[in-house]
Amino acid sequence: MTAAQARLWNGMGDAQPAPEPGRAALPAQSDPPPGRERSAESAPHRAAATRILIVEDEAELVRALRINLRARQYEVLAARTGREALTLTMSESPDAIILDLGLPDIDGTEVIVELRRWYHAPIVVLSGRTSPGDKIGALDVGADDYVTKPFAMAELLARLRAALRRDEAEVGRDRPRQATVGRWLVDLTAHQVSRAAAGEEETLRLTPTEWQILELLLNRPGQLVGSAQLLTAVWGPGFQQRTNYLRFHMARLRRKLEDNPARPRHLLTEPGMGYRYQP
Repeated sequence: MTAAQARLWNGMGDAQPAPEPGRAALPAQSDPPPGRERSAESAPHRAAATRILIVEDEAELVRALRINLRARQYEVLAARTGREALTLTMSESPDAIILDLGLPDIDGTEVIVELRRWYHAPIVVLSGRTSPGDKIGALDVGADDYVTKPFAMAELLARLRAALRRDEAEVGRDRPRQATVGRWLVDLTAHQVSRAAAGEEETLRLTPTEWQILELLLNRPGQLVGSAQLLTAVWGPGFQQRTNYLRFHMARLRRKLEDNPARPRHLLTEPGMGYRYQP
């Protein structure tokens, strides 16, 4: 082991395995999916953990980061290449990314450029490149922070927490409290759907599951929300492959909210990736 690695892993010894979080039941729903999908509506699930994607080709470093992140209750994904990172980000929608610049296939700076076309969560660069030009270049194209190797694990984790706090504050500040879908006005504070036209008092009832899905989409207008992210947030980590649940509930939401459910204008499907609310 090199001196640099020894400094890197300093403090790892106190990392403990993450305890199993408690489970809470989903709210009851009056119209669960047909057949076997009924069990998913009543299945217990735990609150989704903050999901971190590590983009790094050095296996031992990935292992060190994974141990420390999991010990602090983060869910961890890992990608070895830039292309794998782009694919995982699109499908899994991580809450933050820790990114090396020296990747085997694509330079990390190019990965940031591509990600910033549609991904808005924090990106923390973790790189052996120490020149001011490299740091400025990464920050200018969209990185939120830059940590150089060798590094102290405690400092990296503190910078990650700070980036997540800033992102949460910005999302909360920008989060819409009302949105229009077709002829309907959705009030996310009052949890009420009513006709958008003045003078019309008709209201629309949504089930608890429909509200959960709709809020996740409306809170990120114009942005792709991955199927795995939606399934984990609504049903729990064990349901990431149950895309038929989403299809069922999205079809119901479109029938209720869209003027033409067969050709939706607002609740859009991105095939193979997820869904998007288009204002």
